[in-house]
Amino acid sequence: MEHKEEKIREAFENKNWSEMRAQDSWQLFKIMGEFVHAFEKLGRIGPCVTLFGSARTKPENKYYKLSEEIAFKLTKNGYGIITGGGPGIMEAANKGAKDGGGKSVGLNIVLPFEQSANSYIDTDKIINFEYFFVRKVMFIKYAQGFVVLPGGFGTLDELFEAITLIQTHKIGKFPIILVSKKYWTGLFEWVKETMLEEEHNVSVEDLSLFKIVDTADEAVKEINDFYNKYLLKPNF
Repeated sequence: MEHKEEKIREAFENKNWSEMRAQDSWQLFKIMGEFVHAFEKLGRIGPCVTLFGSARTKPENKYYKLSEEIAFKLTKNGYGIITGGGPGIMEAANKGAKDGGGKSVGLNIVLPFEQSANSYIDTDKIINFEYFFVRKVMFIKYAQGFVVLPGGFGTLDELFEAITLIQTHKIGKFPIILVSKKYWTGLFEWVKETMLEEEHNVSVEDLSLFKIVDTADEAVKEINDFYNKYLLKPNF
């Protein structure tokens, strides 16, 4: 990776534009390779729910324990669990899936500092990604629902990506469950009071694309209730 970056830097400094274009072209094959590898691995896993949340959450934190409980109960309802593969909320969800005897999938992102795959992912269901955007496609393509616990900018990115794709009818509707009214209500009150009421940048209907709950049982019930109305099938 460092050698490749050095070649790009040298090409830029020497204004070798043809070399830079060649590097871009070869990068396309690497991106395609990530997609193909992930499609082949995830295409056979069956119905899953993706859990999001902070990588920094410690095991003693109440949201760690809540993520573990939600994942455990979802596996008992027939779902596998997909996470970003790292520590914190993701680790808790993979642990809950493992304890529940369900499929435990980790879509890990290669980062220079903080993330490595947690030990609760099934060994045949770990996929390492270099590109965030490829990873996000996999989160959505193979999930029958999102459960979003407290997290940071990455969690918000994944949440609003899913809401946007459903809002614009680029993918079929699926349940998006936000866990912790204390954490999420202020954000979506701002959506209602500013985006909706003042600028009309969203519609009233858009506010029905997600639910905010407090407990594991509520989160699981929302997903089960959704699929009592629809035939459960992969989100292809």
